[in-house]
Amino acid sequence: MTRFCFLALALLLAYPAFGGVRVVVPTHDIARGQVISEFDMTYAVATSDVMGVVTSLPDVIGLETRRTLRAGETLRLQDLRHPVLVAKGSTVTMVFEAPGVVLTASGRAMSEGGLGETVTVQNPASYRQISGIVIGPGQVRAQSGGAQLGGNRIATLHP
Repeated sequence: MTRFCFLALALLLAYPAFGGVRVVVPTHDIARGQVISEFDMTYAVATSDVMGVVTSLPDVIGLETRRTLRAGETLRLQDLRHPVLVAKGSTVTMVFEAPGVVLTASGRAMSEGGLGETVTVQNPASYRQISGIVIGPGQVRAQSGGAQLGGNRIATLHP
């Protein structure tokens, strides 16, 4: 009897290898814009097309939904994104860094983005637009665009 129990348990654990793939699915309906917690998701077995489907629960924790997710529905990577830390039209702090120098300036976000995403920021004084990477709530690190002087990189701001 014990052997039978172990065999049944082994078959249940190995089931995805025999006809399906273990995928991540919502445990309940999740509204668009909600940040996912570990209690919102579980694993299920999918037997159909699994291209682009999320298979690891830790990969989705802390991400935001782009659309309403239905309970038990397979979850695709394009359904998720990093939470928006910079909203379009908001005032942001632009950070310019060079060896030994850190400059900050205010700007207006022309697009929205989450952590690590690239956004466009407009300098309100000159109306020039730069690209920057979101590094925190309302903060953008300007991408390289300094001048070279004697081998040292310097940041240039044009009002």
